[in-house]
Amino acid sequence: MQWRRLAKFHRETLHGRERRLAAIGGELKRIRECAGLPQSVAEEAEALVKRYFDLMAGFPPEVVAVAVLWTAAKAAGAPRPLEDFLKCSRADERRVRKVAWRLKEVMKLGRRPSVEDYVKTLAARVDLPAPIVKAAVELLERNRRVLFGKNPWVSAAAALWLASLKRLGLLKALAEAAGATPVSIKNAAGRMKV
Repeated sequence: MQWRRLAKFHRETLHGRERRLAAIGGELKRIRECAGLPQSVAEEAEALVKRYFDLMAGFPPEVVAVAVLWTAAKAAGAPRPLEDFLKCSRADERRVRKVAWRLKEVMKLGRRPSVEDYVKTLAARVDLPAPIVKAAVELLERNRRVLFGKNPWVSAAAALWLASLKRLGLLKALAEAAGATPVSIKNAAGRMKV
């Protein structure tokens, strides 16, 4: 009986990150058993969760669990259809695919490009000077929460456009370089606090 009280006390005193890891771990175990996956796939999925924890912030534990198990099964050479995992969970398929896509992109790149990388690439494409690049990076750093989950190319173009004091001719060049429309860049600029 005492161990139950201790376990309850431990669960209640976990910090946010640890509590989230515990919730995801519970979902991983439940879905692994339901889908009949080998333990090695579950261990790989746990490693993915720990390595890319910040990448999956904001998604429910069941979505994260399905996405990492699906990705880990592919990586282990035992790919399974997503439906096999979804029947064991109440996760939304669209959100699972989004998390899995993010994982695939980060694993392919080895690291997630920083905001500064996007800004520098766009600035080089349209030949902007270093002071504008520096101002754009600072602007994006201040507006990080507003731009979370948005297209990084559009956000970088909007920051460069604002840093260059909204030069109209530059808007079209930035839109072309970013592969976006001028309207989407203006909308992203409108969300930023200068």
